[in-house]
Parts: sequence; structure tokens; C-alpha cells
Amino acid sequence: MNLTLLPDLLLAGMLIGLAWAALSSNDLRRGVVLFIAFGLLLAIVWARLLAPDLALAEAAIGAGLSGALLLVALRDGGGADQHAAKPSTLNRWLIDLFVLVMTCLIGWVLWLTIYAEPVERLALLANAMLDRSGVSNPVTAVLLNYRAYDTLLELVVVLAAALGVVVVGRERRGYRKAGPVFHGLVHWLVPLLIVTAGYLLWVGAHAPGGAFQAGATLAAAGIVLRLAGYDAAGLPDGRLLRWLLVAGAGVFLLLGLAMTFSGGGFLQYPEAWSGSLILIIEVAATASIAAALVLAYRGGRADGWSLMDEKDENREVSS
Repeated sequence: MNLTLLPDLLLAGMLIGLAWAALSSNDLRRGVVLFIAFGLLLAIVWARLLAPDLALAEAAIGAGLSGALLLVALRDGGGADQHAAKPSTLNRWLIDLFVLVMTCLIGWVLWLTIYAEPVERLALLANAMLDRSGVSNPVTAVLLNYRAYDTLLELVVVLAAALGVVVVGRERRGYRKAGPVFHGLVHWLVPLLIVTAGYLLWVGAHAPGGAFQAGATLAAAGIVLRLAGYDAAGLPDGRLLRWLLVAGAGVFLLLGLAMTFSGGGFLQYPEAWSGSLILIIEVAATASIAAALVLAYRGGRADGWSLMDEKDENREVSS
């Protein structure tokens, strides 16, 4: 047996074990903590597979932001004493059957793709066209040039999720003001997170990073502010927040339409301007992703979101 495979086998075994423990736990708080640990371990696995972009995204969004959202949802749902409802025998059999079918289906697709009917890999072509993409990072080139339409749809999904949070109702209650120790920590941690987000945004053109990683890091700064007792969490109120949420998908769509009306194809950038246009899109996407994630952590629409809020406040005062 090759001893160099031992770390990989250990990581794979720990990953499967954590996934099983998180899904089978009846204690919701324990399940959330295990899910966060699963996300961090998965980030290590992606790094081991030489996929640093995915490792950064998984650590920032899959473990960090998702874990924070689950913890605050657990707080609002009743705290540490909550336990998952025990499913009936029929539901457990149906879930097990679904998992078995999906596992077989995914395994069959992978076998067809890799062994039975191997398809042509596009990595060589993507690398060959990097000089015309406007960036030198192949991942950024794929996401924002070669397959920019897919990324546009992802930003639309982020916007739809933010609108779903707004529809749920008012934001959840905030936290009390932090003590002097945590307040001092916030004073240097938040600027550090903002600078890190800017670095990840800029470096994404030629190294691992980009809008999603930068947006998640910027959202982490907002969550730290929220935990310190700043209810707004760094977000503006009212109309400016709405513009911020639609900036990513809106700028993406407007640039695509501009390319179409100028005689080119949708989201087919001129080679001379491709780098600058990608940077503009990434800046807008970073702002939208960060705003959507912080809004999700706040748990609903902020005061002054619409005229409906003012009517509700007037109704409460009159009653």
C-alpha cells in the first residue's frame, strides 16, 4: 500500500463520518456544529485536490457564513434544547431509498463520464484562450467570460434569496452592545476583514479569489458588527440597500445587453475591454453578495425598507 494515500484516505473517512454524524444527530445544536466542522474539513479536501478557489469558497461560505446563519436560526427557534423531530418508519425508508437511488445514479454518471464514454476535457482550450479573456486566472475566466451566463444566473439566485428573506418579515432582534474587550477586537478585526475582501477581489484576476470569496469575507465583517451590537451590521437603509442588492445582477445584465446592442453577442466582451469589464462586474457582485448574506443574517427586511413598514409602525402606535 502506498503510504502517501494514507492522508487522503483519512480525510475521506473523516468527511464521510462527519456528514453521517451531522445528518443523524437528533440534537440540532450538535448537528449545526458538526456541519460547520464538515465544511472546514471539506475546504481542506479541496485544497488537497489543488482547487484553492473552491477551498476558499467552501471555508468562507459553506462553513463560515452558512454556519453563522444556522446558529442564529437555532437561536431564534428555541435554543440549545431543540431536538429534531423523529421521522416515522415510512419516512425513514423513503429517505434511505432516495439516498440509495441518488448514490447509484451519481456513481453511474461518473463511471460513464470517466471510463465508459470519456468526454473531451476543456481545460486545455480554456488555458489556451486565457490571453483573450482579460484575466490570467482560468477559474475567473470560466466564471466571468467563457460561462458568464451561468454566473449571471447565480447572482439572480442570490438576489431571489435576499428577496425571500425580505418577504419573511421584519428582521430579528439584535444583540446588546459588546463589552470593552470584544469592542476593541471589532475595531481592528472589521477593517482587517474589509481589506482582506478587497485583496481577494483584486487578486481574483490572476490568483485564487474573486467576487464570491470577497463578498463572503465582507459579509463576515457585517456579522461581526451585528454581534457587537450594531444592528445595521454595516448595511445602509431603505433605497440604497435595494440598489446594493440588485447591483450585481443588474450590472451584469446591463453590460450583457450593451454588448448585444453594440453588435456583439450577449456577454461577449471586446477583447481590449474584457479585463476592465470583468473587474466592474466583480465589484458589483461583491457588494450584492455581501449585502444579501448580511441581510440573511439579520433575518428580514430592515426598518424603512418600504412604505409598508411605516404603515405597520403607525398602526402599532395607534393601537
